[in-house]
Amino acid sequence: MRFDTLWLVIFLFSLLSACTQIQPDLAPQIIQSSPEPQVITAEGQALIQHGSLLEARTQAIQLAINNAARQLNLPNGSTSLVGNTKVVDEWQQEGIYNVQILTVVSENDYCHSPFRKRIVATGFPVVKPDQISSNESQDLYAGIPREINNLLMQSGDFIGVNRTTTSLYSQPQLAPELLPLDNYGGSYLLDLAIENQAQFVLSGVIRNFAVENTEYVRGAGVLSHVKSAFRDVAARRGVTLDVYLHDGYSGALLFQHRYADTILGDVWIPNGYAVGSERFQLTSAGNKITDLIHMASDDIRRIFGCYPFTARILKVNRDNIIIAAGSRDKVQTGDTLVVYAADQTSQQLGMADSHKSPIGMVNIINVNADFSVGKLEIPHNIRKIRVGDWVKSW
Repeated sequence: MRFDTLWLVIFLFSLLSACTQIQPDLAPQIIQSSPEPQVITAEGQALIQHGSLLEARTQAIQLAINNAARQLNLPNGSTSLVGNTKVVDEWQQEGIYNVQILTVVSENDYCHSPFRKRIVATGFPVVKPDQISSNESQDLYAGIPREINNLLMQSGDFIGVNRTTTSLYSQPQLAPELLPLDNYGGSYLLDLAIENQAQFVLSGVIRNFAVENTEYVRGAGVLSHVKSAFRDVAARRGVTLDVYLHDGYSGALLFQHRYADTILGDVWIPNGYAVGSERFQLTSAGNKITDLIHMASDDIRRIFGCYPFTARILKVNRDNIIIAAGSRDKVQTGDTLVVYAADQTSQQLGMADSHKSPIGMVNIINVNADFSVGKLEIPHNIRKIRVGDWVKSW
């Protein structure tokens, strides 16, 4: 009887200890809201020399950014300010070019771009297809880039287009090397970017998704028998994603990063489980892959949210320019954009640095959902502009 009583006391003490450990988790959580972003306005001026408006405008904007940085005790030309800046007013007076800028600053590492940038996502092929069995989910190829793109869209800084049923890599093991379409160097990447009016092209490969060999079980005795019995249920699997981002105008590789982790437990993803779904995330493998997706999306947003906004010229109609960006891209009437001439040959070959020649400024006079109409500041420069050229925020 004493023996039973002793075990009852031990059981109750263990139960009480467990309840004590759980109790803190039941306490109400205090959620602290993140501080509101700070809005700063600043002005800059530059002398117009030899009629060079573009040069004077660039200098005035840089001075305005430096003035904003001084207000915030930041280094001149801070990258976060450059990405978060929008010119809200500009004028010329007595040979001086004046600009007023607005910049949004927050305590996190993300830029709050005044424009949305377009990004097209392509499929992530598996380097070794035999690492995913026919009984597992076949959605990884399209689902991983789709979810990265969806998270970027949810941030409000990007407009995403999913073309995840196609891949940039005919030989995934060579990625990020891009093989030309033909002997003349045609680029499928640039064709895809032009077709979808995208500033960036997201791509990648599933470099590894191998399950650890379970034929050999280490150890001896009872423990080895236990491992052997559970090796089909509790296994180990590596997952490695290579993620790339290309410039949709020059074809240059802007971002390359490898994300890797190890999955323990039930490493299989049942057939029919879509990436991003709740049941996918509840699996051990799906949970790890979801973490890698969030990491890739955060990195891309942090880096490319600061990039200048760029859009293609769709049509030149007399003295009007029609660009492939509208209210969805946060373009507004009164915005001023810089026009760049594209080297058509370099663009077709996918060469970088082919858009370094500004040829004018355009003032937006009419905005629709997906396109806008603008007028050149110097009308006779319209002869220099062709379909396929582009505009940038500055």
